[in-house]
Amino acid sequence: MSEPLLQGPERAPAAGDAPDSLVVFLHGYGSNGEDLIALAEPLAQILPRTHFLSPNAIEPCPGAPNGYQWFPLATLARSERDTGVVRAAPVLDRWLDRQLARFSLPASRLALVGFSQGTMMALHVGLRRVAPVAGILGFSGALARISHLMDELRARPPVQLVHGDQDPVVPAWMMFEAVGALEAMKVPVDWHVSRNTQHSIAPDGLQVGADFLKRVLA
Repeated sequence: MSEPLLQGPERAPAAGDAPDSLVVFLHGYGSNGEDLIALAEPLAQILPRTHFLSPNAIEPCPGAPNGYQWFPLATLARSERDTGVVRAAPVLDRWLDRQLARFSLPASRLALVGFSQGTMMALHVGLRRVAPVAGILGFSGALARISHLMDELRARPPVQLVHGDQDPVVPAWMMFEAVGALEAMKVPVDWHVSRNTQHSIAPDGLQVGADFLKRVLA
């Protein structure tokens, strides 16, 4: 069986030059690349030489017209997340390599930005790449395969996690679980809670994320 071909919307650098960095958006379960590419508009103001990519996940999502999933996610069971990220990671990993080669950029000029299931993928892949990425920004997500992290960790890029305190889909305690695991592995991690926010990105959370990306890609 041929490998899924990741495709989705892109935004070229606002400055019109060749990009000096890449930001890859990884959307959540049942969504698609169009969902997060809108973030390129405000981010391009502070990252004018960044190329933004927002691929659709690897397979169609049942019951979600025009939606995709990185892996099946019927529940938030740990076993389901752990199995899913392992299955999906090689496809995303190789695609990231191709994008870096396409723009002749090193991994140190790549930032991963995930939302929900996309955060699970960003953390899983970003912490296991031999050449560290510039940073990982995760909104409303969780860390999979926590019990395997000590054996599988290969890089310690800076991580910024953002979560809504009223999230009914991925509870905020999952962010704190991730923070604890990352701190234990000496991965530099910061966190931010958006008040009165459900499963979404609030303006204050977006600002925290923008500041993080500016810092790691400056």
